[in-house]
Amino acid sequence: MTDNEALTEDQVGDRVAGLLLAAGGGRRLGGRPKALLEHRGHLLVEHAVGALRAAGCARVHVVLGARAEDVRARAALDDCVLVDNPDWEQGMGSSLRAGLHSLTGTGTGTGARAALVCLVDQPGIGAEAMARVRGAYRDETSLVSAAYAGVRGHPVLLGAAHWAGIAATATGDRGARAYLREHEAEIALVECGDVARPYDIDTEADLVHLE
Repeated sequence: MTDNEALTEDQVGDRVAGLLLAAGGGRRLGGRPKALLEHRGHLLVEHAVGALRAAGCARVHVVLGARAEDVRARAALDDCVLVDNPDWEQGMGSSLRAGLHSLTGTGTGTGARAALVCLVDQPGIGAEAMARVRGAYRDETSLVSAAYAGVRGHPVLLGAAHWAGIAATATGDRGARAYLREHEAEIALVECGDVARPYDIDTEADLVHLE
């Protein structure tokens, strides 16, 4: 079977790895790392990993940065690949590069052909939206994004054919933004506004969203 043929649920699970970016230090939250915030009785990092699992990602890589040792000690992240990003203060781009490298690096290559990239500070985006985006995977050239009333957001699915180009342009807090802008015509949009709320936990005022 080729990638272009219909894939079973298990085959998509094998080929699409979850990639959670959870390294931020919460500068606008008084230096509280977002991974360690609590929501519905769990740390945000646990909440996001659980959503990726429920969406069908058998493999989940989690990029850690700020207070990484505390996250490792406190969070239940069994069976996840934990990726340390020593350059996390440089912004999301460094975490995305570290995460993509972990999917391909010597000794840790997974054989994944796409990464479903999620952000730890968006607890309003759950398993249903993640599963929709993941389900739009076709092959390693896939570029898929959740959309909210037609506006592109997270999560995004990045086919392996794009990883090198994304890593080369992921700087600061832009993540894959520059690359996706250049390849906008190739992106499949999946509307998720009916099942998810794409707010970020960035400031003290945003903490009202946590339960």
